[in-house]
Amino acid sequence: MFIGVHLDPRISYGEHLKKMEAGAMGQLDDKVAIVTGAARGLGRAYAEAMASEGAAVLACDINSCAETVASIVAAGGRASDCVADVASMDSCKTMALQAQDTYGKIDVLVNNAALYGGLKGARFEQLDEAQWDAVMNINVKGLWQCCKAVVDPMRASGGGSIINISSLAAVYGLPYGLDYVASKAAVIGMTRGMARELGADNIRVNAVAPSAVMTEGTEEFFGEKLDKAKRVIASGQVIQRNLDTVDLTGTIIYLASDNSAFVTGQTHMVDGGSWFL
Repeated sequence: MFIGVHLDPRISYGEHLKKMEAGAMGQLDDKVAIVTGAARGLGRAYAEAMASEGAAVLACDINSCAETVASIVAAGGRASDCVADVASMDSCKTMALQAQDTYGKIDVLVNNAALYGGLKGARFEQLDEAQWDAVMNINVKGLWQCCKAVVDPMRASGGGSIINISSLAAVYGLPYGLDYVASKAAVIGMTRGMARELGADNIRVNAVAPSAVMTEGTEEFFGEKLDKAKRVIASGQVIQRNLDTVDLTGTIIYLASDNSAFVTGQTHMVDGGSWFL
């Protein structure tokens, strides 16, 4: 099994790249990764972290990922921009083809794209039907379509790793956001089902379920109640501080790397001890 340089959350991804240039090997050397929802927030953090460990990254979003790509390239990494709509199967196929045309293969898919920040919370019987349908279209159908687009290229190259982003909200049962909760619970179920279907192809499928991460999307979701939400969330955790993007990147690197070669079908809680499975 390949053992590389472990991502140290205390230093920036640019410093990791400098270590690689000095001769240290990265955990994702020679791997090609697609990251959806990579224009900002967690998706951008995942893309940057994976590039810092040697991966070539196709940064995808419905909006341009030019800033994400520029940041990676400026630090010496490899990345390309891909404007993709996960709600469109044709767009997902084009995304997969771009990765193959640019880098020759697909080893890793991080399904991060999701509706979250702009959602309007309400009691379940008062949720807007159009919002419900939009959430399911992106968070559930979009994830399914991305997986369909990459599975044949992964089979052709001998295997791969699919990493689906779920949420503590699904396990805990977050009130006043049943559309989001249901979509992220579906992600866990899909992860388990696909893991059983794809094991014979050496394709691993795992989920990561974080608590609220301090990103732009979280700020939009809680709005003026953000400060109170941060205090309440932290107080309910064993580790009583708020989750930051750097707390998640190590788990993503691990699941993308060969260090997790015998791990599949699992939901990895990254929530400071909010919930024990």
